[in-house]
Amino acid sequence: MVGQWRPFPGSHDGSLGYITSHVAVLGEQRGTGDMIFDKPEFRPGGDRNILVYLGDEMSFDLNFLVHSYAAAIREARLDGVVELIPELASLLVSYDPERIAYNDLIRELVAIRASIGAIAGIELPSRLFYVPVLYFDPWTQACVDDYRARIAEKEPDADFLVSLNGLADRRQLVRVHSGTEYWVAALGFWPGLGSFLPLDPRCRLTAPKYDPPRTWTPKGTVGIGGAITCIYPDRTPGGYQIFAISPMPIWDPSQRLAAFRDSLALFKPGDRVRFIPIDREEHDYISGKVDDGTYKHPDVGFQCFSIDAYHGWVDTLDPTERF
Repeated sequence: MVGQWRPFPGSHDGSLGYITSHVAVLGEQRGTGDMIFDKPEFRPGGDRNILVYLGDEMSFDLNFLVHSYAAAIREARLDGVVELIPELASLLVSYDPERIAYNDLIRELVAIRASIGAIAGIELPSRLFYVPVLYFDPWTQACVDDYRARIAEKEPDADFLVSLNGLADRRQLVRVHSGTEYWVAALGFWPGLGSFLPLDPRCRLTAPKYDPPRTWTPKGTVGIGGAITCIYPDRTPGGYQIFAISPMPIWDPSQRLAAFRDSLALFKPGDRVRFIPIDREEHDYISGKVDDGTYKHPDVGFQCFSIDAYHGWVDTLDPTERF
């Protein structure tokens, strides 16, 4: 694939973003704010957790607000707050009720949300990871074939994605899927599994989940469900449409590799991911480095993601443009 290096518009670093010359295709309209609540809604989650809802639809702007809100709560260092778990449109706040009462914590959370206001002008730290991906690999193909033979007949996942999203062929699927950075909106379902939102609206792909789901999925599988891309961190059941695999570990409970020295999971919410197409030879080379413990994860460290710069760039795009 031919590409060119240039900065991704939402980030402050000249080395950011591998933008291919074949970026494509379906548009995702930026949220107007209608789905973002004026005030957060609170629900008890047992006796030690509060569920905080900031909106009722999935959008990048709403998720950016979730992470901005989580950052502000951390900065406030509220006595009694134990942990924050940001999700796509909500936030779980775990707390010690012996140190802060439910109503007192809600009062503090309301004040912090009010201090943020709109997301305009907010910048968040964001790491960028380059993820090597072998598209149309034999392992996910075997998984799909097994499902079709034992559970239910269906169109092969890659071909289904091509037809459903109006693409010309599998080659365009690769160009579209690898043509954007992705925002790590949340972690969940399985340790280390991230929900990735495409930052280039022209590269948005959608697909329904399996019905019924698969009983197994190869470790490292790349899949799409709804408008979200994920990488399966381990061999697990699953329901996303699958069409690629990455030899790069994103979850390491043994913490053998340097990237996992401080955390079992590679990604954090607010990180960004760029998929880099590779061939089978490169896949096997990386797998060998992982096996012998010498693999170095390709990332460019911490940068700053500007919501204003990102919005300014998105406004220049034609979301219906094809490449």
